[in-house]
Amino acid sequence: MTTRRTVLLATAAAAVAPTWAQGQYPARPIRLVVPFPAGGATDIFGRAVSQKLGEHLGGTIVVDNKPGAGGAIGSDIAAKAPADGYTLLLATSSTHAIGPSYPNAKLPYDVVNDFTPIGHVGNAPNLMIVPVSSPAKTVKEWIDYARKNPGKLNYASSGNGTIVQLSAEYFQAQTGVSLVHIPYRGTALAMPDLISGKIDLLFDNVASAMPHLKDGRVKALGISSAKRSPLFPELPTINETVPGYDVDTWFGLYGPKGMPADLVTRLNKALNEALKEADVKDRLARLGIVPAGGTPQQFAEMTNADRAKWKKIIAERKLTLD
Repeated sequence: MTTRRTVLLATAAAAVAPTWAQGQYPARPIRLVVPFPAGGATDIFGRAVSQKLGEHLGGTIVVDNKPGAGGAIGSDIAAKAPADGYTLLLATSSTHAIGPSYPNAKLPYDVVNDFTPIGHVGNAPNLMIVPVSSPAKTVKEWIDYARKNPGKLNYASSGNGTIVQLSAEYFQAQTGVSLVHIPYRGTALAMPDLISGKIDLLFDNVASAMPHLKDGRVKALGISSAKRSPLFPELPTINETVPGYDVDTWFGLYGPKGMPADLVTRLNKALNEALKEADVKDRLARLGIVPAGGTPQQFAEMTNADRAKWKKIIAERKLTLD
């Protein structure tokens, strides 16, 4: 009787036990879904972090690129995976803040309720760059120049709904200048026109802007982050001239909804340890990314605030994804 009761109790305990065992995790490779193409900035970033993250977890992380629909396809795959820690998502502000903020966005998941926040991985600010021929040498001078030429100056973007477009729209909202939007299929295609002076302004990420800055083909007036970047300590922030202006492309680690709290804690601890590694910092710096870190709660609060900001800007500027 005692033996039978023991077996029944053990069976019942197993039925309510979490689907992962802390001492055994990870018992197999972990899949990190990157919802953008291989070879792109997000993919390179994911591979730079995942190797060290795997080492600190005592396992292997395999990057799985699932591009398409602005990151929605890969994000949906991760959202619908088992919450056992073996499928993670490297999300960005595009997938979990900007995209969901458009009124005509049709996403197959809820960015708040269908994911478990694990940690803030890093931030990539944009540079405010202009042609060498621009009469402005500072952010203030460029604003004054634009105010004297309302509707005559333009800005390039990598397309509607991108962080590049929204950086410029936010800039207009904060300064009151009026610019004409010229969308391109990527900032690399816009760069020749900026260099030649056909384009007056571009908010480009550090990694793609750097070669042109080093060669003296364009000039940077400011950086979009709230604080000066350790990558460009001498370059003023835009908000030193435009108080409150703060734009970063953030990267963060999520799991599917319902992940056990102790598993989230373990993943978050390993992520923070990986971000402190000197070679990780060096690899991220070459991509123009500053490591972040922090708790899952801090990450969730940051993303909620970022969504609220972009939702407000998108509504005020009457922007659409079309």
